Amino acid sequence: MKGLRWRYTRLPSQVEDTLSGKEGEEEEEEEMKEAAPVLEDPLEPQLAEASQVLGASEIRQLSLHLPARVTGRSWSLAFCTSRDGFSLRSLYRQMEGHSGPVLLVLRDLDGQVFKWTGSNSFFVKGDLDSLMMGSGSGKFGLWLDGDLYHGGSHPCATFNNEVLARQEQFCITELEAWVLS
Repeated sequence: MKGLRWRYTRLPSQVEDTLSGKEGEEEEEEEMKEAAPVLEDPLEPQLAEASQVLGASEIRQLSLHLPARVTGRSWSLAFCTSRDGFSLRSLYRQMEGHSGPVLLVLRDLDGQVFKWTGSNSFFVKGDLDSLMMGSGSGKFGLWLDGDLYHGGSHPCATFNNEVLARQEQFCITELEAWVLS
């Protein structure tokens, strides 16, 4: 896999969707309805319950970047901080027994949304004190503390990424782990 470069795209957050206004969206939807009949996309994921982090447009956009083996599969919410609390131990407990790809999604206090699919062979390290993804130059691409409250992001060789937030250190307001089955 030497020489492969992964590119991460920051999806617009729901805050940005809200700030952009709904009027334009309604007009676009009307134009689309007139242009062609709307058919349900068989490749669009079916969520077992609503996401507190991702909106419908983000889910559609994100699903385009998922591996073919999970395209069109249902997503079940294995963990969310609003239901299960802010604890890495709780996240580990809720994930126990689940196998296969997991989509980890979080939002920070600035409204930034971070996504990581776990469907590739990137370096992941977790213990009871923190969860880290990606590394290089002694820093992690994404780091979460044991309380799932503080996080950090730095450029790293694993992801060939820029900082994934507006600031290198951030506070998490919501985190979800979706099992893609």
